[in-house]
Amino acid sequence: MLNPIFRFFENWIKPFARRDDLKPPEGLFGFIWFYISQAKLPFFIMLVLGGVAAGVEAAMFWYVGRLVDILDQTQPADGWSGLLAAHGTELVVMALVVGVGRFLVALFTALIDQQVITPGFYNLVRWQSYIHVSRQSLSFFQNDFSGRIVTKVWSAGQATGDVLTSFMESVWFVGIYSVSTIALVAGLDWRMAVVVVVWLGLFAVLARHYVPRIRHHAKASAEAGSMISGRMVDAYSNIQTLKLFGRDEANDRYMLSGFETFQDTIIGFTRMLTRVRASMAFLSGTMIVIMAGMSVHLWLSGLITSGAVAFTLALMLRLNFLLGRLMTQLNSIMRNIGTIQNSAELISKPIGLTDTPAAGELTVTRPEIRFENVSFHYGKSRGVIDDLSLTIRPGEKIGIVGRSGAGKSTLVNILLRFYDLEGGRILIDGQDISKVTQESLRAQIGMVTQDTSLLHRSIRDNIMFGRPDATEEQLLEATRRAEAETFIANLEDQRGRKGFDAHVGERGVKLSGGQRQRIAIARVMLKDAPILVLDEATSALDSEVEAVIQSNLQKLMQGKTVLAIAHRLSTIAALDRLVVMDRGRIIEQGTHNELITRGGLYSELWARQSGGFLAADAAQ
Repeated sequence: MLNPIFRFFENWIKPFARRDDLKPPEGLFGFIWFYISQAKLPFFIMLVLGGVAAGVEAAMFWYVGRLVDILDQTQPADGWSGLLAAHGTELVVMALVVGVGRFLVALFTALIDQQVITPGFYNLVRWQSYIHVSRQSLSFFQNDFSGRIVTKVWSAGQATGDVLTSFMESVWFVGIYSVSTIALVAGLDWRMAVVVVVWLGLFAVLARHYVPRIRHHAKASAEAGSMISGRMVDAYSNIQTLKLFGRDEANDRYMLSGFETFQDTIIGFTRMLTRVRASMAFLSGTMIVIMAGMSVHLWLSGLITSGAVAFTLALMLRLNFLLGRLMTQLNSIMRNIGTIQNSAELISKPIGLTDTPAAGELTVTRPEIRFENVSFHYGKSRGVIDDLSLTIRPGEKIGIVGRSGAGKSTLVNILLRFYDLEGGRILIDGQDISKVTQESLRAQIGMVTQDTSLLHRSIRDNIMFGRPDATEEQLLEATRRAEAETFIANLEDQRGRKGFDAHVGERGVKLSGGQRQRIAIARVMLKDAPILVLDEATSALDSEVEAVIQSNLQKLMQGKTVLAIAHRLSTIAALDRLVVMDRGRIIEQGTHNELITRGGLYSELWARQSGGFLAADAAQ
């Protein structure tokens, strides 16, 4: 019966609606308001309901006192008829406010909180944070733990929602309740109202003293928690390396230092919380004793009724409870504010590498690549790539050769615009890649890397990343050409999913290196982009499979512009042209035979690799 009502409220916030501007402001309040502004109505209603609930709560205790006075004025012999005859209307109003009004306020508060804010607002923050962070440059992710990033993005939604709901359910509620309390006791005797005001003032002083300190400790705890989470994810992600080198004790010491740092921040936090609780207990106990003594004194003086005494003491006990809960909630709010600040520092960072406002789509009819006086040095004083110029003609297949650190992979990274240049420009088909969208640029380039990383999804999903709209026949053809159909047919994961539906594990860990490489090759074959980049594309394959794949790659290269990187020179020696790099510069170019004859760095590298067993005409 309630399901239609639930659905009505659950559709108030569209957490996954498309939004162009996903970057929140960097400041705490700006960060929070960025998301509140997308869900103003639910929070406004929560604010109103919180105020009404506080007023009803205070009225309940006034009713208790009033009921005591009514009973004092009524003789038991009068029975229900006499009681209702004298006070019926008043009693009915009390019953409606407490029984019906309080129920409706609680119901609608729960609907807004549980059906609107918890599923909608929390996920709105998480989704938009995820999308914004995922658009960051490659260097953003290379400079931080992936686990730490995930923790901050996920925690931001929970913490932001919790801060707002806690504020309205505690701070706002207690504020309205306190104002109502002052008004009600002032109606009995202004001196009691003064005591309540003094009580609240001293509470505010305590809060003013402790809250900034709690906030500082909360932020430090959140940062330490993110740090240890990142270390744990890093350790588990590289568990094979840890076991391979038998470095458990060394890694344990590294992890222990993180846990000890986290423990130290928590100890400082909990000490502060203990001081808060002790201070609150002393203040509350003192004020309750004062209010009780004053109430009894006024009753003995005939200035208030016994019902007023009962009402005042009940009201004070409830205020004591609410202030104690408020201080606890302030601790929680400060924890969450610390989490928000910690998350906002990461989530609010502007995108490091963006498309220009006038960026167009890259269209390629002649896949020519030109590097014109290109320089790039990762922000260092000396260049990794220095004033490099290179033209790759449409359909030309070139190999990039050089020692480790020569700049080969960096050349590929700047071609893909994972980093912006610090000098010069790169043109594809006459179009400056810095003036086209990154998505359209990378759509024109297929790449197989030496470190093949697959998503923890099905084989089908991983291959279809190359072309999401591909048909089943095209998928099967790409798989066949990559020599992957046989092992895929025999795959079965731990949940019983088979073949193309089998999941590959995190980063493809359930597959061998050669199997991962063939999946990557199938993905690029399916993409069929006009420019092909091969970075050690067959490095993980055995000789027999490599020979087959090399044959298939030759077919894939037909009609494409190819840039291949390989340390095994025999795999690229037959390409149209070989470009030799050293210290970020091109020092030699030519065919295999020309470079061997020239006797430069390439000839030296070839001689080292051949070692007397690769014939000099291996490339022919």
